[in-house]
Amino acid sequence: MSFVKKFIEPPEAQPPCYKTEEEMKEKYKYWRFRQLYATFIGYAVYYFVRKNISLAVPLMTAPNAGLGLTKADLGKVMSFGDVVYGVSKSFNGFLGDRCNPRYFMAFGLLMSAVANFFFGMSATVGVLIFFWCLNGWFQGMGAAPCSRVITHWYHSKERGVYWGIWNTSHQVGLSIVLVMAGYLGQYMGWRYIFWVPAALAGLTSLFLLERLRDTPASLGLPEPEVYTGEQKLEEAKIEKEEKQTTKEFFHFLCHNVFNNPALWAICIANFLIYVLRYGFVNWAPAFLTDKGINLANIGWMVAGFEIAGLCGSLLAGWLTDKFFAGQRSPVCVAYMLLSTLAIYGFWKIETNNAFVYGAMLLLVGFLIYGPQMLVAVMATDLATKKAAATAVGMTGLFGYASGIVSGWGLGHVLDHYGWDHAFLGLVICSAVTIIPFVCCWNARPRQVSELNK
Repeated sequence: MSFVKKFIEPPEAQPPCYKTEEEMKEKYKYWRFRQLYATFIGYAVYYFVRKNISLAVPLMTAPNAGLGLTKADLGKVMSFGDVVYGVSKSFNGFLGDRCNPRYFMAFGLLMSAVANFFFGMSATVGVLIFFWCLNGWFQGMGAAPCSRVITHWYHSKERGVYWGIWNTSHQVGLSIVLVMAGYLGQYMGWRYIFWVPAALAGLTSLFLLERLRDTPASLGLPEPEVYTGEQKLEEAKIEKEEKQTTKEFFHFLCHNVFNNPALWAICIANFLIYVLRYGFVNWAPAFLTDKGINLANIGWMVAGFEIAGLCGSLLAGWLTDKFFAGQRSPVCVAYMLLSTLAIYGFWKIETNNAFVYGAMLLLVGFLIYGPQMLVAVMATDLATKKAAATAVGMTGLFGYASGIVSGWGLGHVLDHYGWDHAFLGLVICSAVTIIPFVCCWNARPRQVSELNK
């Protein structure tokens, strides 16, 4: 019962743990860094047990696998998993604004590890869908606690940079698991692509329990505005986090989240970006396999896609904070224009040279991940700290609903029409993504700052 209470209720605010401003800043520096690396490592490992499947697809659909699965079958598995993940991310976003991130995140990762273990023991489409959907649900418990932690520990004027740093956990986790899965699949078989990451995820859940904490107030520290100098220490109070009833919280969401046209535009943009992102993550290995490149090399190439995305998202966050005063849309529009050209170039390459494909994957990854990261930052800017996880969950619902297109849809297109039609769809998708970003051009943090205070 005490665990359930810890899981559901954030810890109470504590008395000040410092006597001087210097001591406060020293403690704040330590805890901010610890919160950042704990959420970074934890969320990176969430990807170990979510996107390992893409490297298993070529092996599971191979005739010698004896499973009798087609690309459309595996596309269906990925699509159902992504849709369930999107619903879970939205639902758990609502819970994440009101729960203890320490236990919330650790429990989700542990259960994802269990689902992966049983997925690796399965063979038929129905059972594979069941366990991948179960995995998708618990995967939805990863982003919400991270959103809560980052928005409570970092001021909005520095959030573009620090959210960008945390967001690179996506690329780091996916890059590592792609390389790992490439070797596991090449030398040990497809089932180990799920079993080994599951073991690592189980261990990481214990790491999260030991390292992660909640808000600054729960550790006896003031709000980040005091640490950054926006507010004087003597004026600061460590107050218990305001507890709203479910009805009051839902009213706040209706007023400031669900009734916000800019947030809906961001959600549509996220849907389209995720079609691109997972269109490449899910199907690039199969495309490159058709070009005669071996699976271990493909793991490195798709990992490069993720590392380039890491760089692209860091640059995008820095540009919005440094040159656009927190306005995110101009950077997103520029990235998506270039992304459209890069995807077209990848499609039209007339070569079987692995190096050339690798270089083009780097460029596409760099350009897709910048806007993907900024969508979440824009959502938290608009929703404020009170509903940051809910807003990110809302964009996540749209993002992973795109799994119907990037998984099942593209799998069907590939089985019946081939790669040219699939890439034409991706190019159009990239071009259309520009429109919602233009529509929310003036959705800036300063417009919602009054809701924060």
